[in-house]
Amino acid sequence: MNAKTFIKKYTMVIALVVVFIFFSLWTEGRLLYPQNLSNLLIQNAYVLVLACGMLMCILTGGNIDLSVGSTVCLIGAIAAQMLTKHNMNPIIVICLCLIFACLIGMWQGFWIGYIHIPPFICTLAGMFLFRGFGRAILDSKTIAIPQSDGTVGKKFLDIFASYIEVPGIDTKDVKWSAFILGIIIAAALVVITFLNRIKKAKKGYKQVSAVSQFAKIIVIDVLVLAYTWKIAHYKGIPVMAIWVLAIVFIYAFITSKTAFGRYFYAVGGNEKATKLSGIDTKKVYFLAYTSMSLLAGLSGLLVAARVGSVNGDTGNSFEMDAIGSCFIGGASAYGGSGTVGGVVVGAILLGVINQGMSIKGLDNNWQYVVKGAVLLIAVIFDVVSNKKTGKAG
Repeated sequence: MNAKTFIKKYTMVIALVVVFIFFSLWTEGRLLYPQNLSNLLIQNAYVLVLACGMLMCILTGGNIDLSVGSTVCLIGAIAAQMLTKHNMNPIIVICLCLIFACLIGMWQGFWIGYIHIPPFICTLAGMFLFRGFGRAILDSKTIAIPQSDGTVGKKFLDIFASYIEVPGIDTKDVKWSAFILGIIIAAALVVITFLNRIKKAKKGYKQVSAVSQFAKIIVIDVLVLAYTWKIAHYKGIPVMAIWVLAIVFIYAFITSKTAFGRYFYAVGGNEKATKLSGIDTKKVYFLAYTSMSLLAGLSGLLVAARVGSVNGDTGNSFEMDAIGSCFIGGASAYGGSGTVGGVVVGAILLGVINQGMSIKGLDNNWQYVVKGAVLLIAVIFDVVSNKKTGKAG
């Protein structure tokens, strides 16, 4: 791999490293404090979850879902009222909320996939509808989730917003379980890479050089170990991180290892050819938007637990963060290309920008300016690249 190919392939990763170093220096190292690194994940958990679902929509042809922020508000409102007004068991609340979110997605997926209403129009209508329903359920008030020990609210918060502590391993100063998990993840990445190379070699597949592949894994391992070492000196592993990692791994597996996942790429690449090959494209659209709303529902629960309350503005502009993460992470504006790994890089890049500017005390308005500029640059890069390769229409 020559330098030009390397830079093109890892443009956003390089950008993330540069931005991270810049904000680390600009904040005089405060970005690297254990608490700030832990908050970097927790505060952007909803972006990572939403972006995985948004990627599936974008893959089908550059389509987006504008209703996800409103769905976050609606599901958060339902959860808050169930917990405070009806004192319901948190597990039942979570299940009911996810089912309801899934029904919202099926509703939108039906109109988009089977009735062929343009996704932009359908989800724009959903954005107003679900925001209105959410505010009506909240009665235009802020509903705080009870945090006292023994309450259903506290049990709900513990499911999403607590930290893992292992007796006998973790101490008051260092949560060793976090660093041990980092070691396990680092070792697993090496083993998985080694086994995959053996499997491909037996089948005679062409592979990148072992040196470059393991060099990349080593860099990732170093970052994992450094991050887990840092958060081990704060409160350890946030439960929210487990939720996020589970979603990321599930969607990464679906998009890269299953035939079903490849259908989304096929529809975005050439819908007519995909139909002729026997794939039900209507079902692909239906499932893309059902999946998106389901993840929006989960994000609503995550946000409600992190903030501890829900109001009519909860979820505002969340759809923009999700869309921005996808395009910044390399998803094509034309559909048919993009990866979960790229989406994660895009979400973390936006998170570092937000975190760094917040630590420095810059006005929120400038955060919008910077995020808008970064998104514009990423899309321009995508469009120019597609024109050079003849993909642009």
